[in-house]
Amino acid sequence: MRASTFVYPWDVVGDPDAAERLAALGVRQVTLASAYHSTRALTPRHPARRVVTARHAAVLYPPDPVHWAGRALRPYTQDWAGGADAYGTAAEALRAAGLPVHSWVVLAHNSRLGDEHPDITVRNAFGDRYPWAPCVARPEVRAYLVALAAEAAVRPGTDGTELESCGWYGLAHLHAHDKIGGVPLPGAAQYLMSLCFCEVCEAGYAGLGADPRELRAAVRTALEPVWTGGWAPGPDEWADVEKLLGTDLAALTLDWRTGVARDVQRAAVEAVRAAAPPGFRILLHADPHPHRAGANVGVDPAHILALADGLVLPGTDHLAVCAPHARPGTVLAANFPVVAGMGGSPRTLAADAARAAALGATELRLYHAGLASDTDLDAVRDALAALSAGG
Repeated sequence: MRASTFVYPWDVVGDPDAAERLAALGVRQVTLASAYHSTRALTPRHPARRVVTARHAAVLYPPDPVHWAGRALRPYTQDWAGGADAYGTAAEALRAAGLPVHSWVVLAHNSRLGDEHPDITVRNAFGDRYPWAPCVARPEVRAYLVALAAEAAVRPGTDGTELESCGWYGLAHLHAHDKIGGVPLPGAAQYLMSLCFCEVCEAGYAGLGADPRELRAAVRTALEPVWTGGWAPGPDEWADVEKLLGTDLAALTLDWRTGVARDVQRAAVEAVRAAAPPGFRILLHADPHPHRAGANVGVDPAHILALADGLVLPGTDHLAVCAPHARPGTVLAANFPVVAGMGGSPRTLAADAARAAALGATELRLYHAGLASDTDLDAVRDALAALSAGG
């Protein structure tokens, strides 16, 4: 199976050996960040640095002022990735080493945007704002995400893209010093805490027949047993939502959110296709459970695979759900963490890949060669060599 590894531009820019080292792993592609959220990242092999602090979400190339003229929301630039066009510099070095480059575009996850424009963010049933999560139901957010997808995906010399968080983001943040683990919040509670009650979403609920104030109160009431510790999740996450909120209200919220997400995803894919050359591949990082939110957005596999060229799925758990909806040429990429210090299992990669192939995976994604130790990369190299030798 074709394997690609995720990489940041700062892993490559300023390191003359980085591109050849990545090619020697045995990967046949690199998925290179072009628009990314705030992070702090180790660079264990870079000759000039060891830690990069990306202070806020930014594009890693110079945004086109004409493309963004007159828009209320615009991407931020950066000064930490090794130059204004760090993406372009890194992509050129990777291509020179024989590695095709696909862009990695993070869309609906941007804390600085939410800090500077609080009215555009998700507002939960208790009135709390999530500055890291722009509400994708809002017209100005939708326009921003679609414009960002088109520009950040289709960079010069890029053969395809992977769109992350192309849909709803919610309570999960995955950055900063989170202190929300004191009360366990399983999937159903995450869903309820991720429901948005901004004025646009409230109008959406009302259009489907719900009183937004009553719905908000129902969500708060549904969460009470979670706060008191009197509720235990069952084996079916969505059935838990229905038990907590009631079947009718649960269905109504999902109808609203699914419709919004489908519209954003369709518009983003169409915008990328319009900007891209023929043959440009468009994948989404996804979870085939439409109620889920986050970096791997909830999707209906049948719907999204009729639009995009494929999905990047975490591990093997979701492949069996998506495989029946694949068309000729559809990509189902199984994404495996290979950084042992972050919970990855590089030593089991060959076995994991074989299992993924048996479940319908056509490609592999490896997270993340720039963060991995030399020992991790040695294990990845051995696994990919074994897979290649096995056909």
